[in-house]
This record gives sequence, structure tokens and C-alpha cells, in this order.
Amino acid sequence: MTEQRTRGESEEIDAAVHAAKRSLWRDWLGQERSAHYRWTRFFILRLLGLLYLMGFWIFVQQGLPLLGKDGLLPAASFVARLVQQEGGVSAAFWRLPSLFILTGASDGWMLGAAWVGVVLSAVVLAGYANAILLWILWALYMSLVHIGQLFYGYGWEMQLLETGFLAIFLCSPLDPRPLPDTDPPLAVVWMYRWLIFRVMLGAGLIKIRGDECWRDLTCLYYHYETQPIPSPLSPLFHFLPRGIEKASVLFNHLSELVAPFGVFGPRRVRHAAGGILLAFQILIILSGNLAILNWLTLVPIVACFDDSRLERLVPARFRARALEPATTPGTGQRVAVWGLALVVAFLSMGPIANLLSSEQAMNTSFDPFDLVNSYGAFGTVGRHRDEILFEGASEGTLSPSTEWRAYEFRCKPGDPNRRPCWMSPYHYRLDWQIWFAAMTDPDRAPWTLHLVWKLLHGDKGTLSLLANDPFANSPPRFIRATLYRYRFAPLGRKAWWERQRVREWLPPLSVDDPRLRRFLSAYGWL
Repeated sequence: MTEQRTRGESEEIDAAVHAAKRSLWRDWLGQERSAHYRWTRFFILRLLGLLYLMGFWIFVQQGLPLLGKDGLLPAASFVARLVQQEGGVSAAFWRLPSLFILTGASDGWMLGAAWVGVVLSAVVLAGYANAILLWILWALYMSLVHIGQLFYGYGWEMQLLETGFLAIFLCSPLDPRPLPDTDPPLAVVWMYRWLIFRVMLGAGLIKIRGDECWRDLTCLYYHYETQPIPSPLSPLFHFLPRGIEKASVLFNHLSELVAPFGVFGPRRVRHAAGGILLAFQILIILSGNLAILNWLTLVPIVACFDDSRLERLVPARFRARALEPATTPGTGQRVAVWGLALVVAFLSMGPIANLLSSEQAMNTSFDPFDLVNSYGAFGTVGRHRDEILFEGASEGTLSPSTEWRAYEFRCKPGDPNRRPCWMSPYHYRLDWQIWFAAMTDPDRAPWTLHLVWKLLHGDKGTLSLLANDPFANSPPRFIRATLYRYRFAPLGRKAWWERQRVREWLPPLSVDDPRLRRFLSAYGWL
């Protein structure tokens, strides 16, 4: 009798567990089918419009001094070399898709495309978007990125392209209204969740694999001070108690290694995971200046929330618009979405293998159109901050008493008394590349010699990228570059930074220096 009772109780327990599992699965499916994502689509598209607008406006402001005919890295020369290397225009286009490979990377074409992008992005930001409009924005921005070379070689460029491509299928094919009659395709919402999963998990894994300070919880002892462009709040974060900084690293690991799995869970789990990811991105935005990266990461995070949460952000008088009965996407759109799903599934094999690899690569594309990529950030953290200071002199002959006047960049540290700037989501691309150049030598950052040449000639385009021109009347006779080590000054001091000279980075150079002329000639810049 005891054995029969025990067996019966065991069967009842198994049946109850099975019923619970089936109920959870049924509830989860029911929640997804009953959830609405019209406000989700609304916020995704508005935020994407803002980021496209920022990206195109940056090119309008900085593109020609960086990539124009007289820029630091002329795009036309790059396109010509690519066409020659690939054996023709068609092959070059499929190697690195860009409209400017077909039309030529002239200043007029590039600037015109950027202005078209500004206008169309503003339309999307204002609330009007359809698949055609978003396809044009995606194609134009991809065209700029793919001829942008060093100045467009950042992970968020491919992330914006992937995010923007998915948006083409999220909105109505033709209806541009803010709340069209059709529901957004649920499959695209899930692809955005797949994107945020890869972005966050990739960043978390590369940290754990890349630098022991992420494992012993000490990376934030250094990060706020050594990140590319600190913000005015960065010193406050840097001088937090060590215990708080270690706890912050734990929160980083929670956000990047645990929370991403929750974006595929039931509604409550998904909303909780989205809340953690949202808080994490806001903290990063406050503590630094990582251009559009964290603002862009907010876009797929929005896909973690359905209308039951997001409608609370909408004034009551507008909520009724999303309560009107919506139709399902048409046959053509459904076929396109499932075709996209198959493409994303196929192209995800490379990023998945990269995530699982002990040799994980950071910010890597596996297809020429950057449709499905691998991401990561700060796999290693610098323990000190070195900065290059460019200075000019007007005297014809150098001596120990020569007066050297410093060039200030828009946002990177220079004058120790100058307050760090707010930049995000804007991006000063030259400032960012100077941060990288300080980690190496001039022969590994040859474009810096072209920068020196431009400064020696008082080039107006190049000077527009800087915060000052110490030689407004006539260009300097010599330019030199010195490496300094910077540290945050203790809170309460008048100065924001303390610095100490490390070494000469470039010797004094003049326009007739044969070393400089040979170097520039070898790169076709003379």
C-alpha cells in the first residue's frame, strides 16, 4: 500500500509539473499574441530618426574636412584604389556597397547625400515614416559609412545600419502616418530583441575574456578617466568610493551577461530585463561621451516593451489612437518579413560562432551590407590616459625661448583648466581618432602627418574641426606634437586635469622639411 501511495503521489507531482510547464508555455504564447506594439514601433522610429539625423548632420559639419577632395583621408582616392584593387566598379561595389562607388565620391555628391539624409531624418523624427523613406536613409548612410575609412570605422556605424535595415520592415510599406492602421510585424520586434541580445552579450563576453580587471571588478577604477571623451560628470564617477565602483562592475555584468536572456522571456521577465538594460544605458550616457552608441542601443531595448508599458509615456489624449482596431500586415509585407527572418537566421551563424569563440572579435561584420553583425566594447581598459598636444610656432628659427602655442580640439582633453564637454549623441570624429593615435606612434597613424601639413598651411577645413586657431593672421612656421599623461584633478580644484610630459611624439616640422614631404608623397597627399 505504501509503495502504491508513493507511486501515485509521484505521478500526481509529475502531472502537476507537466501541466505547469504547459501552462507557462501557453501563457507565454498567449501574452505574445495578445500584446500590441504600435507604440513600440512609434518610439523605435522616432528615436531612429533622431540618430539618423545626428549621423547625417555630423557629415554635413565634418565630412568634407575629413573625407573631401582636400580632406585628411580623401574618399575619392580611396574609391579609386578600391576599384583598381577589385578590378572594376561592379566588383568594388559588391565588396563594399556604396552609391559613391557608382557615382564617384565627389564633394558635391557626398554633401548632397548628407543633406538629403538630414531632411528625411527630420521627417522621420517628426513622426512620418514608411519603408521607402527608411530604405533611402539606410542606403545613403551605408554609402557614407563604407567610404568613411578610419573616421567611420566604429562599431556603432554598423549597429546603426543593422538597426535601420530592420526598421524598413517594421513600418508600413507606404503609409507614413505615425500610427498606421496595420500592426507592426511581431517577427521584426523579435529580431530587434535578437539584436539587443547580441549587442549586450557580445560586450559582456569580450570584457570577461579580454581584461582581468573586469573579473576582479576593478575596471571602473580607470575607465571613467581613460575613456575616449570624458564628460563633465566623469570625474564624479571616477572619484566614487571603490566599493561603489566594484558594485557598478557587477551591475555591468548583470546587464550584459544575465539580462539579455530575459528579453526572450514572458512579459514580466522581458519588461524587467528591458528596465535593467535601459538603466544601464542611461548610466553610461551620464558618465561619458560615447557618441551615439548608447543612444542607439536604446532602440532595440524599446522592443522589450509592449504597449501596456509604453502607452504610459503617451499623453492620455493620444492613447485612443492606438486603441482603434488594427489590421494585420498585408501578404506582401508578411512575405518580405519572413524572407528577412530567413536572411537574419542564415547570417546569424557567423555572429553566433564569434560569440562562442575564445578568439571573439569585437565589432565585426560578416556580410558586405552589415545586416547582422558582432558587437563589443571595452574588451580592454587602459590604466592611464595619454594625449597628444599639437603646438605651432611662428618664428623662423627655433630656440629654447621659442613661443609655442597649442591647438585645442573640440572635446578631447587639452588645457587642464578647460571643462570636459558634453558631446553625446553628437560625435567629434577627429577628437576620437586622436585618442587612438596617442596609443601608438606616428608611423601607425600616418594621417596625423597629413593633419600637420594642413595646420602648416592654415587649411580652413581642418581648422573648422578644432576649437581654436592660435595663428589666425598667418599659418605657423613649425608644428610639433608632444605626448602628455593626464589624470583627473581632485574634486574641488580649479583645474579639471593634471598632466605630465611623457615624450616627444613628433619633432618640429615645417612645410619644407624633406622628411615630411617624402612621407606625404608616399601616401599621395603632397
